[in-house]
Amino acid sequence: MSATPTQPVQGLAVAVLDRAEPALATAEGAPALHAAGARPHADGSGRTSTARSSFVRATRRTLDFSVAALALLLTSPFLIAIAIAIKLDSQGPVLFRQRRVGRNRREFTIFKFRTMRQDADASRHRKYVQTLIGGESQSERGHLYKLSVDDRVTRVGRVLRSWSLDELPQLINVLRGEMALVGPRPVIPYEVEMYPEDYLRRFAVKPGLTGLWQVSGRNERTYDEMVSFDIEYAEADSLLLDLRILLKTVPVVLRRQGVA
Repeated sequence: MSATPTQPVQGLAVAVLDRAEPALATAEGAPALHAAGARPHADGSGRTSTARSSFVRATRRTLDFSVAALALLLTSPFLIAIAIAIKLDSQGPVLFRQRRVGRNRREFTIFKFRTMRQDADASRHRKYVQTLIGGESQSERGHLYKLSVDDRVTRVGRVLRSWSLDELPQLINVLRGEMALVGPRPVIPYEVEMYPEDYLRRFAVKPGLTGLWQVSGRNERTYDEMVSFDIEYAEADSLLLDLRILLKTVPVVLRRQGVA
């Protein structure tokens, strides 16, 4: 996959988040993948500011843990109600567990409310993703990230997905330090097996419950665009950007923008 230059990370992120309707941003406005390299230091030397990165990481972890713990406590009655609805609707466990790839390509088990039938075949999604990542033509790589019509999804599952409620158990992953409130989408190991080298830069940070891609059109974006947003976020390393994304997530979820 060819790499093309991109505008400065912070300027791009702010421009995307400042749009009145981020989900309507055109594909041309999406960030482009560019050649890997270290982010320049303030003095232009190209060295990473270790002290700043450590401060940002520690502050982010403190905020993640505090917010996730409070959110789980406040929403616990609601989470129990969702669990009962899932049990009444279809056979199978309440929680869906799956291996995902996190920071520095370390695998962990993600938690989500189950939205598919217990006997759902994962090979269909695997083949779809293989086309998205490895497609030789632009048209093959231009599909939306998520299957827009998926008959494996249950009745309750459709409702949960439309409001992003199936993601709430990931707060447990945030408490455990495997995920953050904001970050790239946590990907499945078989996706990473097909990644070109440039895509791997998204693993510089923890995956998140929400992120730049989620507030910039989500499933209306192609796979390439999704990864591009993830890389731009990872290279920004900004607490202010985290805050802006979190604030933007609320109206995006309520308006159900980019829901597949």
